[in-house]
This record gives sequence, C-alpha cells and structure tokens, in this order.
Amino acid sequence: MEFGIFDVLRIIGALGFFIYGMKVMSEGLQQVAGAKMRQVLGAMTNNRVTGVMTGFMITAILQSSSATTVMTVSFVNAGLLSLVESAGVMMGANIGTTITGWLVSLIGFKVKIASIALPIIAIGFPMMFVRNQKLKKWAEVIIGFALLFLGLAELKNAVPDIKGNPEVLSFLTEFGGGGFLSRLMFVGIGTLLTIVVQSSSAAMTLTIVLTTQGLPIDIAAAMVLGENIGTTITAELASLVANTTAKRSARIHSLFNIIGVTWMILIMPYFLDLLTAVFPPPTDGDANKFTLAAFHTGFNLLNVLILLSFVPWLVKTATRTVKSRGEDDDEYKLEFLDKGIFAASEFSIVEATQEVAKFGRITLKMSKMLSEFSNTEKEKKRAKLISKLEKFEEHTDEMEEQIAVFLVRVSESRLSHTSSLEITGMLSIIGDLERIADIILRMARDIQRLNKRGLSFNKRQKDNLNKISLEVDEALRIMVTNLEENWTKVTIDEARNKENEINETKVQLRKEQMKSVEEPGYNVQSGIIYKDIYSGYEKLGDHIINVTEGIIGEKLEV
Repeated sequence: MEFGIFDVLRIIGALGFFIYGMKVMSEGLQQVAGAKMRQVLGAMTNNRVTGVMTGFMITAILQSSSATTVMTVSFVNAGLLSLVESAGVMMGANIGTTITGWLVSLIGFKVKIASIALPIIAIGFPMMFVRNQKLKKWAEVIIGFALLFLGLAELKNAVPDIKGNPEVLSFLTEFGGGGFLSRLMFVGIGTLLTIVVQSSSAAMTLTIVLTTQGLPIDIAAAMVLGENIGTTITAELASLVANTTAKRSARIHSLFNIIGVTWMILIMPYFLDLLTAVFPPPTDGDANKFTLAAFHTGFNLLNVLILLSFVPWLVKTATRTVKSRGEDDDEYKLEFLDKGIFAASEFSIVEATQEVAKFGRITLKMSKMLSEFSNTEKEKKRAKLISKLEKFEEHTDEMEEQIAVFLVRVSESRLSHTSSLEITGMLSIIGDLERIADIILRMARDIQRLNKRGLSFNKRQKDNLNKISLEVDEALRIMVTNLEENWTKVTIDEARNKENEINETKVQLRKEQMKSVEEPGYNVQSGIIYKDIYSGYEKLGDHIINVTEGIIGEKLEV
C-alpha cells in the first residue's frame, strides 16, 4: 500500500475540517444555551450523583467534554464548586462525550448526511443575516452540524483501506494480539493522538473510521482508552495558571481517567468478548463501529459507578499531590480559559464576575485599613499600614489590567448579547474599583503628610471622619454583596440610600467646617487636609454607587 505525505495531509485536513465543524457547532450551542448551562451547573451539583447527571447533560448538549471540564475548573477557581462537586461533573462529562461515538456510528455511516449537508447549510445561511440574535446563533449550530459531517465524509475518503491491504492488517493484528504491553502501546498512541488534535471527540471519530476500514477492534479499543487519558490534558492546561483548588480539580479528572484505563487494560479482552456477544460483527466487520461505541460508553459508565464512592479518596489524593502555594495562591491570574481547541468564552464570564467580586472585597479591606491608619497614634503601626495600602493599591492596578485584558480577549469571541453586556458592565466596574483603591491610598498619604508635620485632627474632626468612614464602609459592604449576588437579582435602592447618606454627611461636614474656620485656634493646615479627607470619602461614595449602577445597567439592557 502506497501512502505518501499527500495522503497524510489529506487525513490531517479532513480531521481539521471535522474539528472545525464541531467547534462552530459547539460554540453556537454555547451562545444559545451558555447562560442556562451556567445556571444548571451552579444549581444541580448538590451531590455527586446530580453532579454526574449535570456533567453528562451539559456535555451531551454542547458536544464538547473540553468545554465542560474547562468550565468546571473555572467554577472551582471562582469558588462556586467544591472539589467533591467538581469530581461528579467531570465524571458525567466523560459519559457525555461518548454520545459523539454513537452519533458518528449511527448517523455518520448509515445516513448520507454529507449529501444533504449543502442543503442544510442553505437553510442555516440566510438565518445568519436576520436581526434576531438567537436565530443567528442557531444558524451557526446548523452550519457547524453540516460542516462536521462533511468533514467526516472527507475523513472516510482520506483514511487508507486497511482491509484491502492484508499485509498492513496482519501487521496490526500481530501487534494487537501481543497482550498487555501491546495494549499499553496503543493506549499511548491514542493519548498522543488526542493531545495533538486537542479533541477526544475528533480522536474517537478517527478511530471509528479506521475501524470501518479494518482496524482490529482490540487495537481500536486500546486507542479509545488512550483518548480518555488524552482528554485530561485540556483540564490540566486550563488549571496551569489557576489557583490550587482548580489544579486539584483537574488532577481529580486525570486520576479518574488513569485509574479507569488501568483496570480496563487488564480486563479488556474479556470485556470486548462480552460486547462482541451483544454486538456480533458480520463478516465485513461493519458492526465493529457499534462495538467500539458501546465499549467507550460501557467503560465510562462502569468507571463512574466504581469510582463514584471513592470521590473523597480522589479529593484527598489530589490534595496531597497538588500542594498549596500559601499566600501566593491568592494572586489574580485569569488567562487560562481558552487553552484548548474549544474556547469556553460564555463560561469564562463566571470566573470574571467572581474576580470582580474579589476586587471589591479588597477595596473594602483597604477602606478599613485607612480607618485604622487614621485612628492610630503609633508611628510603627502607621508605617506598616501605609506600606500595606501601597502594596494593595499596586495589586489593584495589576488586577484591573489583568481582568481588562482577559475581558477584551473574551469579547473578541462570538458571545451572546447578554454576555456582551456583562463584559461591558464589568469593564466599567473594574475602572471604578481601581479608582476607589487610588483614592484610599491618596487619603492615607494626606494623613501621613499631616502626621509628619507634627499636626493632627482635633477630637471633633476625628469623630466626623469616623462617622463618614463607617458610612463608606457600609456602602462598600453593600457593593460587595451586590457583586457576589446573581447580577440579575441586584436592586439599587439600598446602595442609593447609602450614597445619599454619604452626600448629606459631606454637606453637613462642609457647613460645620466653614463655621469652625472663624473659631480662635483653628489650624488652617490640618483643616485643609481634613476637607480633603471628607471630600475623598464623598468621592469614594460616588465610585461605589457607580459599581452597583454598572451591575444594574447590565441587567436593564438585556
């Protein structure tokens, strides 16, 4: 059999065609159902069993286990899922990804989808130009579906006929019948194939096509096991720059697949005999594709049933193997959600909102530190507090930049209208949060300048500043609560009332100061800084209400 570089390129091109079709279809489904999928993932993971069902359902709908696993790592990183809950979702995703094998086996070979692919595109194409955003996204789903099966048709034509070349078949059979080591070798090939194409579904499809061309079922099954290991690479890559908990979630996924593959390699001949009895292959070997699909589903189902009760052990093992980095683990590193072929842009917004809420909590902490700094008389403690505030402010500058870069990159993807509005709101919010941090540091430096001159505020001034400081802290607390809440449920009344209260206090303090200027012994220098401080608190109130308005603005525009 002659097989040159051009034939290799044909297979790679056909595989790319298939992957691109799946990518378009998957991204379209994410845009149509992304928000719902996020709600489902957050609401249906109370225990391991519902977690498995959720992972299965989301993966079966989106046709991308990569999207589900990356989304799960994102939720863990954002603190919305525990390790135990994420383990169930990952397991369910493994079962959900087997749907692709059945789809290809049942439809891709029996029904000549490729022959009606162009009419399908003809239906979807006009929908791309309508005003209705949802119809546009459905157009992508329809066109992606057609492209997927066009790619499958090309893949079938590009893959060499193994059955028609007895020498190749005998060579493969010789390797396939070599026992545990030969199975291990083909597991490695399957793993490598999945790592290269970054899609277990595409690797599985190629294996099914090879099976129809004469690849022995035991070799194909070993490759499928390897593809199960290869798919864990996506979650591992997604967690590389995430926090320790997200890394542990990805490690659980890897452990689950590696343990499952290990026990299945040992019993694979017996398991295949059982499946062959259920799906007896005819002389032309066409039933092998059904046997392979059944093997893929059966293995993942059994693995889930066996390891579901061992989830606590998997969590402990992942915790032991992925050590905490201590304080460094609180660093805000966001750029990790589009490491694979499938960019889960709709789902990455979940982590971004959590990072923005974390940003808000930092500003509240800075405000409390400012109050402590203002009231302490100890020079050493003052030096320590101002140093902390300077570090926090530098950190907020980096956070604003990281979050903004991340959001801009996500916005370049095809997003739903709701998600686009969320991103616009978040970009506005992080600007206000960074400004809050700037103002707090500036106020601390004003007080430091006063102290260095050997001056201080009188008791009345201190009491007034403490009063408006408490009001601002309460406004920040309301703001953080709103950021942590489901943004569609946020109302502005409480935040608006508190902002009005801060404004009224500022007006009252200004009037009082104007009267005190006429009093004997009034210190002009401390009075100027006093005015700067309470005016700074009023400015903080303006930016704080802007944050809630950014949340509400996103809600009202949907």
